[in-house]
Amino acid sequence: MKAQDVLRRETLRLALSAIHNEEVAKRAALDDAAVEAILRRQTKMRRESIEAFDKGNRPELAAKERAELEILEGYLPQQLGADAIRPVVERVVGELGPLGPKDQGKVMQKVMAELKGRAEGGAVAAVVGAVLKERAQA
Repeated sequence: MKAQDVLRRETLRLALSAIHNEEVAKRAALDDAAVEAILRRQTKMRRESIEAFDKGNRPELAAKERAELEILEGYLPQQLGADAIRPVVERVVGELGPLGPKDQGKVMQKVMAELKGRAEGGAVAAVVGAVLKERAQA
């Protein structure tokens, strides 16, 4: 507040409000995992808004949402990249046996359970699809 960073202040107020609303709804204090889940929902909402504003040719609103997204992501653990996801996917595919592209759901379920909160579903889905496609061609 002292730095007069209005965007950061308003973004954090919205996040705190979402956390407070969830606490009121559950009638209990939230643990760290629940707060992280709320912040992830907030970032997902920002990503969807960015996509909508880009499609609607509203670059000024998309830029504001990108700035808010960057602020919120600063309070979340770093997400794993494709290079870190791939070994986990290959291990799970090896454990489940020979699979084809139609078995992506089975692999996704196990991988997401293992990487919960550390990797985005879209990134995991891309890696799983690529690994299963490679295995099908081999």
